[in-house]
Amino acid sequence: MSRPLQVYLNEEDLVRLEAWSRERGWTKSQAVRAAVRSLIKPKGLDPLLDASGMIEGLPANLSADFDRHLNQTYVIKTPPSRGRRKTTRPRVRR
Repeated sequence: MSRPLQVYLNEEDLVRLEAWSRERGWTKSQAVRAAVRSLIKPKGLDPLLDASGMIEGLPANLSADFDRHLNQTYVIKTPPSRGRRKTTRPRVRR
């Protein structure tokens, strides 16, 4: 069940809210609900944050040097060549 909430905004914030919601095709109420939900999340509802610290033995600087660590562990193996034939272009008569 939804309950009403009255909020007073200054002119600048109201103009920004209207523009932001209009860009997305939302009502102002939908935009305010999304903002409130993003700011006030009950604990335990963010699976990424819940997974934090689950794996032991990771480097201490993993978040800062993520790309470097990923490149060290992820190796792309190219498939063997299938003996592609060299294509020749037909000669152009002049």
